Amino acid sequence: MYKVNEIFETIQGEASFTGVPSIFLRLQGCPVGCAWCDTKQTWETNDTYLVTLGETVEKKADSEKWANASIDDIINLFKERGYLAKHVVITGGEPCMYDLVPLCEQLHEAGYTTQIETSGTFEILAPESTWVTVSPKINMRGGYDVLTSAMLRANEIKHPIAMQKHVDELEALFEQTGVRPELIYLQPISQKAKATKLAIETCLKKNWRLSVQVHKYIGIN
Repeated sequence: MYKVNEIFETIQGEASFTGVPSIFLRLQGCPVGCAWCDTKQTWETNDTYLVTLGETVEKKADSEKWANASIDDIINLFKERGYLAKHVVITGGEPCMYDLVPLCEQLHEAGYTTQIETSGTFEILAPESTWVTVSPKINMRGGYDVLTSAMLRANEIKHPIAMQKHVDELEALFEQTGVRPELIYLQPISQKAKATKLAIETCLKKNWRLSVQVHKYIGIN
């Protein structure tokens, strides 16, 4: 069973899959404690907020409501809702708190591709064919370290930045782990002008890539 905060169909707005029609499967639970997190409603799994899976789809706003769901429940819901997207983004919360191998394998068998968005602070249990986006959460309140194994598994790095300190922390992580993935995206936090300028300048300097959260610019989830 997986704890599901919400499910919705949209356009992926970040990193390598920008523009791809996607079904987002947001799982509940995260102890990492990022100060700028925009999904804090996923942090706790309080039974007070336990609802049916259908109710997680019908949310009109972010909430702490979550549902227990089997893999069959999740795939059947995709079909019942008439979702046409064939790319599933498993996010959170911190999705790698769960063993995602059974979920991803059944999604693949059902004709979907899969992507995981993770902080890199938990072991990544997923098939090789699953695309892994590591957004390394460094020195966060929860006290979790970014794992070398997660960095090695990453297909891309997507790193939120607001100031030079965040760029320096990423470089230090590369040195510490000895891992520097080929695809490195910088994402300005909250689309702020200063952060965006820094991200652009750094990408030009280091030949990295820019991720600008396209969905927020065009006003979709």
